[in-house]
Amino acid sequence: MDFELTDTQAAFKEMAAQFVDAEIVPHVREWDRREEVDLAIVRKLGELGFLGLTLPEEHGGVEADMVSYALVIEELGRGDSSVRGIVSVSLGLVAKSIAAHGTEEQKQRWLPELASGAALGCFALTEPDAGSDPGSMTTRARREGEDWVITGQKMFITNGTWAKVALLFARTSDDGGRGITAFLVPTDSPGFTANTVHGKLGLRGQATAELVLDEVRVPDSARLGEVGKGLGIALGALTKGRISVAAGAVGVAQAALIAATRYAGERVQFGKPIASRQLVQELLADSAVEVEAARLLTLRAAALAERGVSRQELTTASSMAKLHASETAVKVANNALQVFGGYGFIDEYPVGKYLRDARVLTLYEGTSQVQKLIIGRSLTGVDALS
Repeated sequence: MDFELTDTQAAFKEMAAQFVDAEIVPHVREWDRREEVDLAIVRKLGELGFLGLTLPEEHGGVEADMVSYALVIEELGRGDSSVRGIVSVSLGLVAKSIAAHGTEEQKQRWLPELASGAALGCFALTEPDAGSDPGSMTTRARREGEDWVITGQKMFITNGTWAKVALLFARTSDDGGRGITAFLVPTDSPGFTANTVHGKLGLRGQATAELVLDEVRVPDSARLGEVGKGLGIALGALTKGRISVAAGAVGVAQAALIAATRYAGERVQFGKPIASRQLVQELLADSAVEVEAARLLTLRAAALAERGVSRQELTTASSMAKLHASETAVKVANNALQVFGGYGFIDEYPVGKYLRDARVLTLYEGTSQVQKLIIGRSLTGVDALS
């Protein structure tokens, strides 16, 4: 086992860190308060190649391994989870799915725009009554000649109001999870409506949407993969997507630890910096160990993905990374808030945002409870999800 980064991996990490410090960190509080990031950041992400990492170069992508991708995502998470989510979804879930399952025509149509930042994608799987159980979705697509007509509703869709294309999953038969098909739906299609979800606890700068589809018509050429194979495409995307969420969670936790450590050295009580107090050091030490453990689990999962291990092995590894990293982000952000005391409770300081942003990481792309059941299934051979 080699824990050293290659020169290329280290270069990607450094480039991302410099970008975050220059283009994201100075604006985070403003974006959080107004509940919208400046979309100019998307083009900047595209110009650096961050929206094309690991995609084929012939389609506008950037040659990179999964470890480099995870390192970039960690740095973006350190800066702002709302920006990290743009990349995780548009690249990690949508563009990579097109690269893996799309026709040559679909790749030429969508990948160059997604990789450059000229377009964003959203991953339209979750529904109001179908979250952890995507096989129970009710959005339907019926065949009419050479077209499909889609009707239904999606909920909590990241990039939903910004996206140019939705990777959307709909029921094409009543055969349970085997009756779901994936489609690439342009968001300007007649009958397609995206409504912003307001009042979120965290990720305030990120576009989260409800999607409503009323007789949206797309040609069969918009179908991604085979009829009835959509749920497999979705679950495969989420397996690798959890590595991205885990990396972003490590970034949040790292940012919280840095902020708490710096503040502990500056804040004076009883005539000494609070960093000299044993219980404060305990909070910092516990946080540092958890962050490093989460980082190693995440990079291990990324390395396994790069090696092309079995789907079962990768699923277990990515679930372990996502579970531990997301719970760590909450714990470390909470510890940081404790170090800050009352000042942590106002948004003049960043730790309250870290805690708010961290909390959702234990929920989306599979709750912590679902991750435990996936890991338990791997250990016992018994599927408690069904």
